[in-house]
Amino acid sequence: MHRTGELYGQFQTLEQQKETAALGMWIFLVTEVLFFGGMFLTYTINRHAYPAAFGMGSNTLDIYLGGFNTVVLILSSLTMAMAVWSAQVGKKTLVTSFLILTLILGGTFLGVKVVEYKQKFDHHLIPGYHFDISYCAKSPTNCADLSPAARETEDKQLEEAERLDPDLNNHAQLYFSLYFGMTGLHALHMIVGAGLLLWLLKESVGGRFSPAYNTPVEIVGLYWHFVDIVWIYLFPLLYLIDRKAGR
Repeated sequence: MHRTGELYGQFQTLEQQKETAALGMWIFLVTEVLFFGGMFLTYTINRHAYPAAFGMGSNTLDIYLGGFNTVVLILSSLTMAMAVWSAQVGKKTLVTSFLILTLILGGTFLGVKVVEYKQKFDHHLIPGYHFDISYCAKSPTNCADLSPAARETEDKQLEEAERLDPDLNNHAQLYFSLYFGMTGLHALHMIVGAGLLLWLLKESVGGRFSPAYNTPVEIVGLYWHFVDIVWIYLFPLLYLIDRKAGR
């Protein structure tokens, strides 16, 4: 049954409604942990089985772009937390401002991922028929975005990895299949989060949120923080473990 104001359905009070909404989001996030956990476990098992190929894959990632994106997401968690606080204390203008900042930071993260994905496409590191972990070593002129020092280092790492793993190309392709699967799924969650932020912005501009009613901001905040935490695990797992000097 629909009630007047911000109270809906079978709830007797706004506090009861808020607690129920929070519980529902936590249950949803637990299922997400299980979902991502399966991918993390698959990655861990295969990294243990093919350390040379996975280490080589890590060294082809741009640590500067990955590090920049990590800082961006940490800042977005701060601005999202500030949006929740602003709603709780009734600072309606600040709610809108912090939501806009969070959306901008989220968009920046996705934009950087597009740049990274294009780099992998240009370097023939997309899993499939044309995948070649040694493409830049064979065709340095087609990898002009890499510095001569980075290419020289990567050539040495490639030679060592091929010595340790004769089937390096196939095993490296497995690494990138997991890389795109995990980061792509994370990016999808970011896009969903951006859509939720746009909805919150629309409601915030209308002055809907107040100290008495700010449940949607808190619930979306929980979701956003979860997505940020997933990246905190993805960054070292994909970019840092077994990494040697390189890109």
